[in-house]
Amino acid sequence: MPSRRLIHTLADLLALADRRQLLLGAVLSVVTVLAGMALLGLSGWFITATALAGLIPATALAFDVFAPAAAIRLLAIGRTGSRYGERLVTHDATLSLLAHLRARLFRGFARPAAARDLLARPARLLFRLTNDIDALDGLYLRLMVPFSAAFGATLAAGTALGLLAPWLGLGLALFLGGIGILVPVATALAGRRPARRRAHGLEALRARTIDLVDGQTELAMAGRLAAQRDAVRRADAYLADADDRLNRIETGAGLAFGIAGSLALALVLAGAGLLVEAGRIDTPLAAFALLIAVAVMEPFGALRRGAAEIGRTLLALDRLGPRIRDGAEMPVPARPDGSTAVLLDNVDFAHEGVARPVFTALDLRIEAGETVALIGPSGAGKSSLLALIAGEATPRSGRCAVRPTALLTQRSELFRDTLAENLRLAAPDADEARLWAALTAAGLAGDVGEMADGLETRLGDGGLGLSGGQGRRLALARMFLRNAPVWLLDEPTEGLDRETAVDVLARVRAAAAGHTLLLATHLRREAAIADRLLMVGGGGISREARRGEPAFEEMLAGLRAG
Repeated sequence: MPSRRLIHTLADLLALADRRQLLLGAVLSVVTVLAGMALLGLSGWFITATALAGLIPATALAFDVFAPAAAIRLLAIGRTGSRYGERLVTHDATLSLLAHLRARLFRGFARPAAARDLLARPARLLFRLTNDIDALDGLYLRLMVPFSAAFGATLAAGTALGLLAPWLGLGLALFLGGIGILVPVATALAGRRPARRRAHGLEALRARTIDLVDGQTELAMAGRLAAQRDAVRRADAYLADADDRLNRIETGAGLAFGIAGSLALALVLAGAGLLVEAGRIDTPLAAFALLIAVAVMEPFGALRRGAAEIGRTLLALDRLGPRIRDGAEMPVPARPDGSTAVLLDNVDFAHEGVARPVFTALDLRIEAGETVALIGPSGAGKSSLLALIAGEATPRSGRCAVRPTALLTQRSELFRDTLAENLRLAAPDADEARLWAALTAAGLAGDVGEMADGLETRLGDGGLGLSGGQGRRLALARMFLRNAPVWLLDEPTEGLDRETAVDVLARVRAAAAGHTLLLATHLRREAAIADRLLMVGGGGISREARRGEPAFEEMLAGLRAG
């Protein structure tokens, strides 16, 4: 990923975060490490000094054991408190950031181009909101916080030993600084590809497993069940290989830090021995120096996992960066003036990746309260026009001004949840009386009333548990709940039997009083309820007629009977 893009994405993340909280968490991690180093070093000095003082009765009587003991207890309490505070602050800061990030991503994915892209690969949204966001917690918790602690520990150890001998403190600080940079960088470079492979493998395994579980009936009917199982096994083997490589790299980083810690301890031991021999420090101070060298390596070990997974983190930043920026500000839809409900002025529109435009210089005005049917052959652009009006597609040029809309697509989007919660997607605050009123208007109240759990009846994926007609009526009831002046319906009775279709259309017509109704259809029974017919094709509106005009009946007669 280009460094400039990475910097911009990191800046976007910091803008979402509470930077004071992030800084406080890093400071507390440094305080915790310093308290641990001081505790171990002072304890070593105290134990050694006490043992030596006890060899001579006169020295033993004069030795002050209370002040060091009190300091040790204070450091122990302080370290425990700072550790608790660090965990509390760092995890709260991280979870708060991820919550804000998910909200920003939802807004980014709600943009028309992103939403259409997700329709082709719906698993992407799930993985972006789970795997990729989870990968970002390592950026702060496994990289920034441990690095801050390691940097603080290096400075503190160098300063403490520098007071004993400047060359000893400087040598230790330079050695630890080199190790603290070299090992994480080498680990990150070695682990970048396996970490990315692991992220891709986990995504593939989950997607293929979901396809196997949810689509096993269709796969069995198509004779592809064994092939799908093999695909799952291949994804699992790919993931296991990436995990193995990543674990080996992390183990290697741990070994490198272990060897570095042993070398640091050996160097400090040799240096302290020279200082004791030269009479510049006593034995308790030598013990203090050795234990400081032992304690200073603690925060370095925490860096290894974050460095090994840097590839996964960078991949997540690469994937999420554009959507983070897209979700920063949602555009405010333009509203038409006066009694106009829909206004399209000189609109050009083409599908992404397709050179030929669907509409060129399209003009359309629909007044409030009108019922309009869009007719024309399949592929003429009826659904595209509804998408433009609903704001789910973006024109290349021109102006779209539309009052708030509610869209009923060809497919009823129902979810694994209760009937009530499926309805409340349109009106989260709706009480049961309002839900029943919407079901009654859609002609579904009787069926729901006969169900044992009523509104609390749980549906399966895609509305499993309801017939096609019941699912369509439930989607219709949800549209009735929306307080939107413009209703958009894309082939609302397609796939329904004639009796159900006639009833649904009658209920739509009755409920549409006071609303602007726009239908995309190729069925005569649906277009017959319209006040105006618009023939879509040839890059725009090729023909139109109002009820009562001879052309109206002519255009109506050309539609398929249903």
